[in-house]
This record gives sequence, C-alpha cells and structure tokens, in this order.
Amino acid sequence: MGKSFEFEPVELAEPISTPNREIKTEIPVRASQSTVEALRKYEPISMSGQPLVVWNRAEGVHIFDDYGNKWLDFSSGVLVANAGHARDEAKAAMQEVADRLHHSYCFPNKERAALCEYLVETCAPEYMDKVFLLTTGSEAIECAIKIAREYAHQSGGADKDFIVTFEGDFHGRTMGSQMAGGISGLKGWISNPDPCMVNVPIPDGFRGKDTSFDGFLKSLVDQNVDPKNIAGICLETYQGGTAILLPDDYMQKLRAFCDENEILLIFDEVQSGFGRCGKMWGFQHYDVKADMIVCGKGISSGMPLSAVIGVSDWMNVFPPGSMTSTHTGNPVCCAVALANIKLIVEDGLIDNAAKLESIFKQRMVHFEEKYPDRVGRAEATGLVAAVQMVPEKGSLEPDHETTFDIIKHAVEHGLMMFGPVGQGGGTVKLCPPLCITEEQLIEGLDVLEEAFDAVCGE
Repeated sequence: MGKSFEFEPVELAEPISTPNREIKTEIPVRASQSTVEALRKYEPISMSGQPLVVWNRAEGVHIFDDYGNKWLDFSSGVLVANAGHARDEAKAAMQEVADRLHHSYCFPNKERAALCEYLVETCAPEYMDKVFLLTTGSEAIECAIKIAREYAHQSGGADKDFIVTFEGDFHGRTMGSQMAGGISGLKGWISNPDPCMVNVPIPDGFRGKDTSFDGFLKSLVDQNVDPKNIAGICLETYQGGTAILLPDDYMQKLRAFCDENEILLIFDEVQSGFGRCGKMWGFQHYDVKADMIVCGKGISSGMPLSAVIGVSDWMNVFPPGSMTSTHTGNPVCCAVALANIKLIVEDGLIDNAAKLESIFKQRMVHFEEKYPDRVGRAEATGLVAAVQMVPEKGSLEPDHETTFDIIKHAVEHGLMMFGPVGQGGGTVKLCPPLCITEEQLIEGLDVLEEAFDAVCGE
C-alpha cells in the first residue's frame, strides 16, 4: 500500500505568512483530530490517501481550514476547480436554481438545455452535435464504450467488439472502466475480465520507449486482434499519472488507422479538458479529430457532472428511454457548469494556461537537471505538470516513498497537493486552478523546490 498520512502534527520553526500562504499551527492541526478519526472509523480505508488537512472553505486558488491556515492550491481538488474554487458567478447560479429545483430526472429543464447548447455551439469541435450528460468520469467512459460497441454491432456485426486502450491509462473505478483501463494493479478483483478489452503499449517516450506506430500494430497482432473487429480506441490525452503528450506522428497514424477500419476514436478528456492543457480540449494539440470526447472534473469546478460529446450517427444509436441516468442533467449542476465554463472561456483562462505553460516547463527541466538521480521524467502541458520519481538514475521503477515525503513537506509549508499518483504512486502531480497568476505559480513552484531539497538534498 505504500506510506499513508498519519495524524502526526509537525511544528514548523516559525509561522509562514505570505499573501498566498498562512501556516499558523502545526500540520495537521491537533484540534481537527476528531474529524479525521471519525472518517477513519466510519469510512473504508481506501478513502485515507490524502494529506490530513480538514478543508473548511476554498476561494479562487486558495484553501482554508478552520484554524487560520491558508494554502496555495496546486491540486484543484483533483483537477476539478479549473475556473477556481467557489467563483461568485458559479455560486450565484447554484443559489438561483437551488431555491426552486433540485432534480428533474430526464424530464426537461432549461438549465440542461442551456448547458448542452453551449457545449455544442461554443466548446465542442464544429463537427460534433450531441451531448449526453452524466455524473462521473467513470460513468461517462462506460457510456462511451457502450455507444461505440452498439454502433459497431449495428454497422459491422457482433464480432466488431474490441475496445483498445493503452497500458497505464486510468479510465475510472467502475468495473467496465477498470477492465478497459491499462493499470493491471487495479484489476485484481475482476475474476472474469472482458476478453475483448485489450491494452497496447503507451508511446510516451519514458516507460513506453517505442514511440513508433509499428509498436501499436505489433501489439494487436500479438493479441490476435483483427483491426476490422475493433469498435473503439480510447485513450487519455495525457496519462493521469503524467503530463506527457504523445507523438504527433503517432496520433496522425492512429487517426488514419481508425478511419481505415471504421473505428471510433475516443479521447478521455476528464483531466485534460476545459482549458487545462492551454486549449479547450487537450487532444487539439494533436490536430486530429475525435469521434467522442469524454469529459468531467473541470466541467463544473466542483459539482458532480460529466459528459460524452459526439456525433448524431453514433450518439443516437439507443432509442428513447434506453440510455439514461438518474441524475442526468441535474439542474443545479448544469447551472453551475454553464457559469463555470463561461468563466473559463470568457475570462481568458485557457489563454492563461497556455501563457503560463513555459514557466511550468522551465521548472520541470530544472528539476530533471537538479535531481538527475531522483527525477525520471518531469513534464508540463498548459497548467498540469508531473514529476515522476525514481530511486536511482536510469531506473523506471516508481519511488513512492520519496514522492510521499515531498508532498507531505509541501503541504506542511502551505502548498496544497493531493497524494502520490501514477504507476506505483511515484508521481508528484501539479495542477493549480487556471485562474492562477504568474506570481502565484512561481511561489508554489518555489515551495515545491524547497520540498525537493529537504527530501532529496540539493
């Protein structure tokens, strides 16, 4: 399981006070112990993977507890608060609808209509015309797989059933999304995996050294997969445990392969969408078409909502009443999401992510050069970055312990981060809200570097 966050308060030599960080007490705060103990008592242990800061409120790029402490947020929750935490426009939209309507199932509501229209007319590529709203990213992935298979069965027969994903990709925690995903360690509980869900090597140039498209084709041959029997290929635009974009040439060939074999190309944009990568959709860096976009997280900056965006030809494969979800298009969530996305679009937050990318990239190069024996790969795209830690130079093994200690030190010094992610829990993930300023970004990176120095040594 690796290291876990225990309730062991750390006293700093002196309080921290900047415009973005205030640490006045020990971390975790002793007075918060009862809350932590209650959660440990009544929740499963799987929920105990985050630093033991009891959040009280959040605003913009800052997190506050109830004891006078303030953090600069490099987590965005978990890549959720793209527009920033608790923006006034989102709060106003939530309050207006919550006063009159909390739920309408699949009965029409104007909030759902407005959000779907905005997603198609303003956010989606011009060739997409349909949106199906759901609740979580996992649910949306399951939906996209369902659509791809049904469309393939209708057009190519029952044998056209394969779903191809990439080794290391994370697509969710439900059964279908974990079977489709590429992390073997998450699949041990599945006794009867779907034989028509297969993984191919990730061409990321780090753990996946082979970046040629020939490697993709060879993997299909090795697994006895006929391209004509593939219904859909689904991939994270960048893997959740990294921030690495895949080679452009590879992606162009993948798109051509899908066209040649009548395969739907599905981009999992749950992490990378809504401006996170400096474009509305991260896959737009590849200059290829997506047949479906799966999105969530940043769509609402905090309310449970996700979506599948696509084209009528396959989005309409199921008849009325046969593809629904209990909380589809919840009116409160839809109102907040619309206000949130308008902030991202109209306040220039996508441009801000693109502009600040160079600062992120420069610091990632610096980390690789400063800690060559401990940093295997550090990369940034827009306002998401990831530092993959290794135990020694040249190793590809993840270093969970060092990753954990870096994050713990950063949180104790006023930089909010979530726990280790990626293969073996060996990745330090950085993802501030897109409304962060250059000054705030640099301050956060400086705090992180201090954590690296404390744990790894200069």
